[in-house]
Amino acid sequence: MGKIGLIIGREYLTRVRKPSFIIMTLLGPILIGVFLTLTIWLTIGESGSQKVLVVDELGLTHQVFKDKPNVVEFDYRTTHLEAKEFLEGDQYDLALYINKNTINGDKALLLYKKIPSLSIQSYINSELDAVMESYRLMKANTGPEVQKFINEEYPKIKRHIELETKNAESGEKAKTKHYAAVVGYVFALLIYMFIFLYGVQVMRGVIEEKTNRIVEIIISSVKPFELMLGKIIGIAMVGLTQFILWVLLTGLILILAQSLFFPDFYDAANQANFTQVANGISPEQAAINFESNEIYDLIFIRINWALMLFMFLFYFIGGYLMYSALFAAIGAAVDSESDTQQFMMPITIPLVFGFIVAQMAIENPESNAVFWSSMIPFTSPVVMMVRVAMGFEPGTIWQLYLSMALLVAGFITCTWIAGKIYRTGILMYGKKVSYKELFKWMFYKG
Repeated sequence: MGKIGLIIGREYLTRVRKPSFIIMTLLGPILIGVFLTLTIWLTIGESGSQKVLVVDELGLTHQVFKDKPNVVEFDYRTTHLEAKEFLEGDQYDLALYINKNTINGDKALLLYKKIPSLSIQSYINSELDAVMESYRLMKANTGPEVQKFINEEYPKIKRHIELETKNAESGEKAKTKHYAAVVGYVFALLIYMFIFLYGVQVMRGVIEEKTNRIVEIIISSVKPFELMLGKIIGIAMVGLTQFILWVLLTGLILILAQSLFFPDFYDAANQANFTQVANGISPEQAAINFESNEIYDLIFIRINWALMLFMFLFYFIGGYLMYSALFAAIGAAVDSESDTQQFMMPITIPLVFGFIVAQMAIENPESNAVFWSSMIPFTSPVVMMVRVAMGFEPGTIWQLYLSMALLVAGFITCTWIAGKIYRTGILMYGKKVSYKELFKWMFYKG
């Protein structure tokens, strides 16, 4: 490991000392932080007050919903309202339907003309939950049995009402879950860029050393596989260093922006969480009930950043090591960068395809293309990040574990193949290599 360590140190130090690395390491977090802060600031207060017509044919909820000044105002109706009638009127923005299914089936329908913000949907949902719980408690009020009911039975029937939000004209459901998918897509984009950026650096470094004949001197002291592995790991450490600094600096900028530009959100969120948790509401539900701004909530509350960062590191490292080994093999097999084109396409196509599927996953995460692309090692580093951000349904977490195991297996296999090609090609000059010859190199002994 001593010789490999020297190679890793050389590759790492020569790159982190470059002015371009230092400039991008400092400039990247500033640009990201400013962009996110500006986006949140522009979207605060973007939606005006929403007028909601509560269509309650049972007459159970008249005047019980609490208006939220400048956000939500409720009005009531006890007779049925057709969607066409709702669309033709301009007095209300939303229509909330409450009927027997709401009480017995824990579902309610919310029609909209223009899709409401996540904060509006969550506030209506939390009010509906509270009203339905009060109704169930009142219905169960049977004198002396009330205390026993509250202590023993009420926790069993305390349920969350599912609010089904649909377009009044087309009947299309609102896609609230896809906000998180966008965050996953950003992580997928970073992996896609980092694999290409640092993988190509490995290939160019190998070509440069081979062209300058430096490799002949190095090979006299270390084995070809050790040289390849040291170069791959050294450049990987450069990428990880830059990413970790980006995370720390971006996080610091966002924390400062939160306290300087959005103090009301920060204080209100803490107070809402404290009060609601004290009343028996889970921290997760308290956070959902508070939602004041979609992007603010997404960045500071909803996303499990610890999980996302861990999965990013795993899939970046696994994907980078696998692809950079193949890039190193290409660099060893050719004499100049212009000769790499014939070998680059079979390697880059799966990565590009995975990036395209990642875009599809935002709209259709349950498709077969998304599933298989998140399993195949050549595409899973990009596609799986979107699925992780959206979360897994109960009983499907095994798909994540299988994807991780397959990526490890893919890295080991590709490194073995690349090592065989690298060992033979690194000292071969002046010969145009074909795919047939590369295949032979994979099975050379000695």
